[in-house]
Parts: sequence; C-alpha cells; structure tokens
Amino acid sequence: MMEIFSADGWLNTTIVSFNDFFWSYILVAGLIACALWFTWKTHFVQFRMVGEMIRLLGESTNKHDGEKHVSSFQAFAVSIASRVGTGNLAGVASAIAIGGPGAVFWMWVIALLGSASAFVESTLAQLYKRKHNGSFIGGPAYYILYGMHNKWMSKLFAVLITMTFCMAYISVHSNTICGAMQNAFGVNPLWMGIILVVLSLSIVFGGIHRIANVSSIIVPFMAVGYIILALVIIALNIHLVPNVIRLIFENAFGIGPIAGGSLGAMMMNGIKRGLFSNEAGEGSAPNIAATASTTHPVKQGLIQALGVFTDTLVVCSCTAFIIISGVYTNSTESGILLTQNALQSEVGSAGPTFVAIAIFFFAFSSIIGNYYYGEANVRFLTNRRSAVFALRIVTGGVMVLFGAIASLDLVWSIGDLFMGLITVCNLIAILVLGKQAFFLLDDYLRQKRAGIKSPVFHKTQMPEIADDIECWDETDSECTPEDVERAEKEK
Repeated sequence: MMEIFSADGWLNTTIVSFNDFFWSYILVAGLIACALWFTWKTHFVQFRMVGEMIRLLGESTNKHDGEKHVSSFQAFAVSIASRVGTGNLAGVASAIAIGGPGAVFWMWVIALLGSASAFVESTLAQLYKRKHNGSFIGGPAYYILYGMHNKWMSKLFAVLITMTFCMAYISVHSNTICGAMQNAFGVNPLWMGIILVVLSLSIVFGGIHRIANVSSIIVPFMAVGYIILALVIIALNIHLVPNVIRLIFENAFGIGPIAGGSLGAMMMNGIKRGLFSNEAGEGSAPNIAATASTTHPVKQGLIQALGVFTDTLVVCSCTAFIIISGVYTNSTESGILLTQNALQSEVGSAGPTFVAIAIFFFAFSSIIGNYYYGEANVRFLTNRRSAVFALRIVTGGVMVLFGAIASLDLVWSIGDLFMGLITVCNLIAILVLGKQAFFLLDDYLRQKRAGIKSPVFHKTQMPEIADDIECWDETDSECTPEDVERAEKEK
C-alpha cells in the first residue's frame, strides 16, 4: 500500500504524465492569454491603480454598519492568510529545485499579469453575491449559475473546488508540516499526522466562526515574523542581491551554467507554484471577496488584486532570495526541507526550528481555512447536514492523515491536477462575464472623475442583468443614505 503513495508509484507516475500535458499545452497558455487579455481590457488596472488599491485598503479598516458584515479589509486579510503559507515557503523552494532560479521570474510574471485576472474574478464575485444569514456569500459557483445561467458548470466548479481545497491542498499542507517537523525535531510523520487530525477535527467541527477566530490569531503573528526575518537576512546580505537578480533573469530564459532544465520546465514550474501561492485566476479568492460589505464591486476587486502583489512580489521573493543566495547550488533537497536548509545556512540551527514552527502555523491555518472553501461550496450543492458532516471527517481526518504518509511528489502532483481543473473552469467563466467587470471599472472611474470620493453601484445601472443580481439595490445595508444621494446626483 505504501508503494502506491511513493514518489515512483504508479499513481504519482500517472498523475505527473497527465499534468505535464495539461499544464504544458493547455493551462500555462490559457493563464497567460487570459491575464494579458484582462490587462489590456482594463487598461493595465493592476499598475495604474496601485495607489487607489492602497487607499481603499486603509479606508476599509473602518467597518460598515452591521456587526455580521465583513469589511473589505477583513476579506483581504483572510485571503492573504490563505495565501501566505505553504506556497511561499515550500512551493517557492520546489519551483527553484525543479526549474532553477529562473522559475522565480515566471512567478513574478504570473503575479504581475494575473493580478488583472484576480481583479476581474473578485469584482464578479461581488456583483453576484447573495445574502446569507445577515452577511453575504458568493464565488465562482454563484457567478457561473446566476451570470452564465449554467447549472451543470456551477455544480462542477463547486465539486472541483471542494476536492481541490478539502482534499488535494490539505494533503499538501499536512505533508509540509510533517516534513518540517521531522527535519527539525525528528517527529515521526505518522504520529505528527495523528496529532494534526485531532487538532483539525476539533476546529472544523466548531464551524466557520471558530475557523475564523483561530486563523485571525495565529496567521498575522507568524507572517509578520517570517517577513521580518527574511528582510533582516536580505539586509545582512545586501551585497548578494545583484547576483541573485542576475541569476534569476539569466536562468529565466535558459541562459547560464546552472539553468535548471528547459525554458518550458522553468515557465511551467514557476507559473504552477506562483498560481498555488497567489491563486490569481484560480477561483478561490472570490469566495472570500464575495463576503465583503462595500459600496461598489470594483473596490473589492482592486483590494484583492493588491493581495496578489503582496503574496508573490514580497513574501515569495523573500524566500527565493534566501534559497538562491545560500544553499541552492549545493542542495539536493526540495520543498520545505530546502527552505529549512537555506535558513540554517544563514542563521544556524535556529533556522530549521523557526521554519518548522512557522510552517506549522501557516499550513495548519491553511488546512482549516481551506475547509471553509469546501463547506461554502458543499452548502451551494446541498442543504443536507450529513454532507457537511462527511466533509469534516474527510477533510480533518482522512486527507490530513493521507498527506502525512504520502510522498512529497505525490501530494504536489495531486494538488497541481485539481488546481489546474478548477482554474480552467473559472477562466472560462470570467472570460464570458469579463465585460461586466470592465463596465463596472468604467463606472467606478467615471464616478471618481466626477468628484465622488466613494463610488456607489446599484443594479439599476445594469438593467439587462438586474434580475440576476440579488444585492446592490438602494435598500442594502452596505449603501448609506449619503452614498445613495451621491449616486443619484451622478445619474
């Protein structure tokens, strides 16, 4: 049985063969093409409106009326919490180990271009969000159903994202934690897996509120700590920065003596790990973006686009610098072990210990956070409590333990497979509905030019789809009387 879960078992070999074809000939091209298209149609929104993104993020720290409502800042924080973690520490290391330093360049590219895709998908999630228990719920399954009027595709996406986050990704996070703990403290992966099962089940059975409370406590502290440590290491080795940048750009195009594989391999691994980390275009972040209470869909779209920059250009780049400037050329490790070895070369024996503790909190919060995506979409599919109960058992028990005993290569291969499937499904949807996001962006900018500091949207501005939109009427609590008055004057 254990041979099946090994790196050279038939299961991993089969999945890798499919992934190589799927990613090389379909997904990489689709991601780049869509990102370029959205960048062009939004007139480079991710670059020209960075100042507005930062302003909106600061503005949204003042929560709207209504205790149950989630502010734009809170939605941004939750999405960052789900992004910062395994992808930043282990995913970057895997990309560099397989594709060479040049893979980092392609991570940057997919982040810079993909943030336009992130803007579109999160704006659409806001447009088609629904009212739920005094708050809001939404995501790709909802804009596929109510925007495209495609029931089977909306259900397919709900199934795929549940399998991706509650099965594939959770096994990746569990595997990463167990690998880090074994390397730092010699803990047996099976025993670590059992501990994770107990902790995970105790939290996911507490529901969404317990998940949110736990994540909000453990993630910010460790994220800030890791970034500070990385910046200190970079500052102490500032003289190596030009050489690291040179290696990244040389290897990005297959130039240089240590170019890791072909240009295609570098692009594929850089884009795969970049997508795993920042989730731009994947269809996951819109589930969180839809919960925010705001006065215009574009506001949340801009804030979520900023999250892509924060994740890849800041956190991932820090990890990449530590690895490339340190142990890359002399290490045969991959994943979290490579990151631990790199930090050990910089700060001594405390490095692996810090990474093990950090990745425990990062990846564990991702386990319970990923569960939210699954439960939200299971509730989209059915109201049966037994379905949610079964999901909690599979998520917190079976897949956590599977990740603990499976090989590193197998869990990442499964993650790549399902990540690719939901991304294709989501890209099709946002390509079809993209013109609505473009209209909303034009409306937002028109109001800004008219001197309206806080633009407001009402569904009457899009009469052709007004019947498909549940929120965004003038009685919604996210719109204050002053907002409505400004909007009426503008109309």
